[in-house]
Amino acid sequence: MTGLSLTARLNTAALDSRRGVIRLHPEAIAALGIREWDAVSLTGGRTTAAVVGVAPAGVPAGTALLDDVTLSNAGLREDATVVVAPVTVYGARSVTVTGSKVAQVSSGALRQALLGKVLTVGDAVSLLPRDLGSGTSAASAALAAAVGITWTSELLTVAAVDPAGPVSVQPNTAVNWGTAAAPGSAPAPAAPIPAHPHRTVSFDDLKGCHIPAAKLTEWLKLSLDQPELLTSLGAGSNLGVLVVGPAGVGKTTLVRTVCAGRRLVELDGPEVGALAPEARLAAVRDAASSVRSGGGVLLIADVEALLPSPGEPVSNLILAELRDLVATPGAAFVATSALPDTLDPRLRAPDLCDRNLGVSLPDATTRRQLLEVMLRGVPCDELDLTAIAERTPGFVAADIAALIREAALRAAARASSDGGVPRLCQDDLTGALTVIRPLSRSATEEVAVGSVTLDDVGDMVATKQALTEAVLWPLQHPDTFARLGVDPPRGVLLYGPPGCGKTFVVRALASSGRLSVHAVKGAELMDKWVGASEKAVRELFRRARDSAPSLVFLDELDALAPRRGQSTDSGVTDRVVAALLTELDGIDPLRDVVVLGATNRPDLIDPALLRPGRLEKLVFVEPPDTDARRDILRSAARSVPLAPDVDLDALAADLDGYSAADCVALLREAALTAMRRSIDAADVTAADVAAAREKVRPSLDPAQVESLREFSAGR
Repeated sequence: MTGLSLTARLNTAALDSRRGVIRLHPEAIAALGIREWDAVSLTGGRTTAAVVGVAPAGVPAGTALLDDVTLSNAGLREDATVVVAPVTVYGARSVTVTGSKVAQVSSGALRQALLGKVLTVGDAVSLLPRDLGSGTSAASAALAAAVGITWTSELLTVAAVDPAGPVSVQPNTAVNWGTAAAPGSAPAPAAPIPAHPHRTVSFDDLKGCHIPAAKLTEWLKLSLDQPELLTSLGAGSNLGVLVVGPAGVGKTTLVRTVCAGRRLVELDGPEVGALAPEARLAAVRDAASSVRSGGGVLLIADVEALLPSPGEPVSNLILAELRDLVATPGAAFVATSALPDTLDPRLRAPDLCDRNLGVSLPDATTRRQLLEVMLRGVPCDELDLTAIAERTPGFVAADIAALIREAALRAAARASSDGGVPRLCQDDLTGALTVIRPLSRSATEEVAVGSVTLDDVGDMVATKQALTEAVLWPLQHPDTFARLGVDPPRGVLLYGPPGCGKTFVVRALASSGRLSVHAVKGAELMDKWVGASEKAVRELFRRARDSAPSLVFLDELDALAPRRGQSTDSGVTDRVVAALLTELDGIDPLRDVVVLGATNRPDLIDPALLRPGRLEKLVFVEPPDTDARRDILRSAARSVPLAPDVDLDALAADLDGYSAADCVALLREAALTAMRRSIDAADVTAADVAAAREKVRPSLDPAQVESLREFSAGR
């Protein structure tokens, strides 16, 4: 879509100040086809990007509220015209910033301050965390200690981003200072700035991590405290451990807790990995030398950023330093990684990290326990933490902490406005769920859910029943499947004409809040480089496992998995099909992951995918009839204020040949027509709908629909 032309106004709200947020009227958000907290591009004197929030009541539909920094980044003044359009934002591999010398804090603290922000080269960005207020985070404390009272007013300039275009800062993003940070001054120091001491948690509070923590405790005790026991048995006391698990699950916290009574030297992998090769080696050498001379444990967090695969020339020297460390009596080495497949394989050699510890994703029970621990001592009303835990699939400890901080911000804002005592309530946590996106889904496109449920899916009885059995029943009734001794269905294939409601159903499933949804178009996984497409398939399913329970939605499956032996692409699609079959029904079976495929050409899909145990349920999604169109229109009209003269029943009966997507597009075009009529329009009239019908025509092909019906009859 081309975007909307709106009037830019300065947002004076203190909670949004300098945080890269644009506030829009709900009608404008609906017209853009996005949801709250999605990213948009802003075009004025220059083009930048920001995240969208709902504007306060009373703000006209044609007005966009921008904070002062975002207004400047877009090259705008108040009352100027800004073009707002949806934009795709990628997770940043690296970000380079410049600024005053006083603001040069450690890369770790800087990454925390910029976490979740949308950045474009040339933007000014503040150190204020996007979702937090001053004094509510570890980043705030570190910045206040390093910069002083002026940290809230310091502005940095984005000098470079990788990949190009708008990016968001992720937990594994390498954030470093450019050499031009302070004109006329010396460059930033080569070695990382020492981090501030981290608070450890008690062993009992390591919810879901007790088993790996106990193993690490035992290994450290035998290697560092009682090495003679191992020596007497002919074994060495060398200890190198690689702790793997999803980002934010608590790997580093686990190591810090276990090593609470020991000397612990830490290095931040992304921070050190962003340095020049010579400085990188010097940082590792200094840390290893310190541990060898004084004993203790060297911890390198996110080690894949320091020792990536394929290895770099300096990696040989870094690995040699780590080998010397592991071979030193009284010293141990521990590394953490969220992406072990991207790690230099030499780190797993017997003379380095010969032992692995896995930290799994927390289940609903563990998430409730984490909520109880983090809310201990916080003034709260009576909370239903079980309900919150069930609505946070794929959330790790870091996500739950961010959820609580967002809820605290809402409670504090309410107390500030009414002068009451700040207390957390259930609505604060529920509202925070609409803002916080878990780390496990930060690298994938989020499915826009809105308020759609399966009950809103009109007249798709077979489709809803198949998805309920394959997706919701295993989550709601796992004991029944176990009692009957059967595994739940692993996959479903939806086929039907374009726009028949396949994605609509996925949105309805996602809105339940009980599972993570990873939506990918088949063609997006294809790559011209050998092995890249298969790697993309493996990475997709890895993310799904890391955010389980989850649903993998493969749209346009015929482009990803066509019949083997008929392609002319040097066997790329054949290898992709093989990779997909391996993920669906390989040695490592899927657990709490359901695959949902969608296509309008089921005859082109490789038959091996359609056998029992894979995409075993095939469901034909019929084009909507009059009753279904009426339900679709009513659901889509929830966010669109319709005038009394709009009769949805009559409209549904008159839309023969319209698909579900056509019906939604019709109302969206009607809303845009109302905005063209008057930028301050309060509702959509029947005349607006009639004008929209001249532009939105039916898209269903009768011949294609008949062909799909014949395929369904032949199954």
